[in-house]
Amino acid sequence: MFLVENLSVYPSMHPRTLLILSTAATVLIWQLPYGRQVLYPLTLLATFAHEMGHGLTALLLGAQFDQLLLHADGSGMAVWHGNPGRIATALIAAGGLVGPTVAGVTVLLLSRSPRFARAVLATLALLITVSVVLWSRNAFGAVFLLALAATLAVAARVLPDTAAAFLLHLIAATLCLSWFTDLDYMFSAQAVVGGVVQPSDSAVIAQALWLPYWFWGGVVAVFSLAVVARGIASLKR
Repeated sequence: MFLVENLSVYPSMHPRTLLILSTAATVLIWQLPYGRQVLYPLTLLATFAHEMGHGLTALLLGAQFDQLLLHADGSGMAVWHGNPGRIATALIAAGGLVGPTVAGVTVLLLSRSPRFARAVLATLALLITVSVVLWSRNAFGAVFLLALAATLAVAARVLPDTAAAFLLHLIAATLCLSWFTDLDYMFSAQAVVGGVVQPSDSAVIAQALWLPYWFWGGVVAVFSLAVVARGIASLKR
């Protein structure tokens, strides 16, 4: 309440200022006791963006996106099928790795003007709801995503413009920072998803193409950093 009231006093706050504040808030909360629990919904949102990155890339490359699973431990899985070829398989794996970063920068660019912030929140709520109907197939994931969509819809309805913009920048900062928190995953050969050991996305890329998984993890990390830098640079315009 204190934060919302103070943000509403500054309707002309520059997007870069909002980004700095939201990033600082994310980093600070992460360091506090129980900070990870506070940011748990945003962690799941980053997982959702990751899995949607896989699924939407699969659709774009001619495969079928069957279902999206989110688990309480913060992991997730996008299930797809098809035979799009080795390069397309690698791109689908990479689509998940860069999904949160691309989503974060997209939210950042769309929320540059506080006047449109509430509309962006409402659009996000709608898109999440559609994704539940089309692809979410486990109870935890469906309940979480519908609760998130409802929260964003209420925020779009009741928050003043600048407070809505701050919320969007907080979401964008969390998604963009996820590339950093996922560095260990990018450079790992395996990961635990829903309690089951699976090949990492970097390993899937390596299996589909050539060169070791850590090489592709580095490529994805550099690409993600470049996307974030480009998004921040656009705020200067």
